[in-house]
Amino acid sequence: MLSFAVFDVHGPASQWPLRHAYLTGPDDAPIHADIRCEGGLIRCEKRSSDAAGICMQFPVDASAFSPDSRPAGRLTLQTCLLPVRSQPYLLSLELARHRLMLVINKMEDWALFELPADDPVMAAFEEARHAFTAAIVAQGVGATGTGADRRYTVNADQLARKALALAVDASELLALKQAQIQYAKRVSGELAAAAAVVPPANALTEHEARESRNALLGNVGVILSTPPLIGGTISPESFTPALQKLVSDSCDFVRMPMRWVEMEPTEGKYAFQSTDRWIEWAVRTAKLPVVAGPVVDFRPLCVPEWLYIWEHDYETLRELVYEHVKNIVTRYRRTVTAWTVVSGLHTNTNFAFTLEQIMDLTRICVSLVRKLQPGAAVQVEIDQPWGDACAQSARSIPPMLYAEMMAQAGINADVIALRVMMGRPDPGRATRDMMAFSAMLDRYATLEKPISVSALSAPSAPPATINEDTNQLDPGYWRSPWSPESQARWMTAALAVATSKPFVHSVCWNEIIDSPKSPSPEGLVTVEVQPKPSFRRLVEIREAIHGKRSPLSLAPLATPA
Repeated sequence: MLSFAVFDVHGPASQWPLRHAYLTGPDDAPIHADIRCEGGLIRCEKRSSDAAGICMQFPVDASAFSPDSRPAGRLTLQTCLLPVRSQPYLLSLELARHRLMLVINKMEDWALFELPADDPVMAAFEEARHAFTAAIVAQGVGATGTGADRRYTVNADQLARKALALAVDASELLALKQAQIQYAKRVSGELAAAAAVVPPANALTEHEARESRNALLGNVGVILSTPPLIGGTISPESFTPALQKLVSDSCDFVRMPMRWVEMEPTEGKYAFQSTDRWIEWAVRTAKLPVVAGPVVDFRPLCVPEWLYIWEHDYETLRELVYEHVKNIVTRYRRTVTAWTVVSGLHTNTNFAFTLEQIMDLTRICVSLVRKLQPGAAVQVEIDQPWGDACAQSARSIPPMLYAEMMAQAGINADVIALRVMMGRPDPGRATRDMMAFSAMLDRYATLEKPISVSALSAPSAPPATINEDTNQLDPGYWRSPWSPESQARWMTAALAVATSKPFVHSVCWNEIIDSPKSPSPEGLVTVEVQPKPSFRRLVEIREAIHGKRSPLSLAPLATPA
């Protein structure tokens, strides 16, 4: 059994909030385990004795130990893979160890080992490394007991927390520096030109050619020659001239959600009016491309009540899915340029499908859209891209495995879309930092497909209520508690990271206007159609990208005192 020691300011913590806690195995794949906190220890019981790590929310703040440091937030972090042992690990120390390892690995992946010693990244990394060493040395100082009875000290935990906060700072500085460097290479055409150089056929094996390319370019996946596009999701219910003006000012394309519950609220009776007017406006007036969907999404908020009648009759449900996709695509195929055909099937958390049924539904939807509209781009959307759902449900498929299985099954989507929503009090919506975001995008680059961040969001205020168990679903925050200003700062950093990746085709904000159905205000515009700071920032970011400048070139937004 894995166990971790946790401390508060007085000593071993009698209670510790296990927010978004799960174990990870090789390739960061979540694994099932019973995790509980008792007697100052987090105990993790799993089925195998293989090495595993823990991923959970943790407060990251070194301001008490380092006056120049600022809080990183309440973030979901993870440890390295650790062997089972009788003696507990110190949680704060192991979280710091993983983050330092991630910085070193990414320096290698991004070819940034040559940074000078006085660079802010290296200065922060060295300070974090020294703090980590001090924490290791302090583990036994003042402790009592030996072996399995050994106890850590508050001092060791405080030093480890300092090391963790400094390591998170160093990693975010590195991620943003890499975003600046790679964005310049992307928009200048340097990456595309280098990727076009083909070595002589007899000079290198395929593996050696790939290694040579990665050494030159970094492991960047597909390299797109087109600049990244910025879009926004529009709400079918809101249709006013003021909102239309805001959308046309801020978007290169619009995403039109086609939730089944709204399109076919009663079986066999479609309600097209709200969707029709927005699409007509986008195509005829704004001259904006339309990305539609997801057409099939089995999340509770997207499924009509009448569909649950057929939940356990797969053959009938399959026919209903086929007819629904056919009806939607047939109606809009002259106006929609790209389709997100399915979303989150791999999470399998509402309707219960077998693996074969999940792959069958994916194949049906992709092939049907290709048949009905051969010229349209087809996207398959990955929800919870870190794979959190797999830790909660044995039915869920790890998202990377799902994407790989699609390729092996010959389901040839044009784009892999990622839904990255943070700060919601829902499973899989925990807040992560910019290095975690950048590293996750790099992982999906290995699929050798263009990537679309199809639903990016963070709230402009903490959730008013947390749906179920506060201890489990508090979404955390980045740098400072969520506010209109912190939402805008998060957006700037996230869009800078995403648009710098040469394999990222487009990024779409999840909601342009606040939705009453959302547990958090994620929109860039209030329900009264008043722009937030994040909306004005999005306009600036889009203008910067059109001018071939990184979002990081914009003037920094004010940071709260």
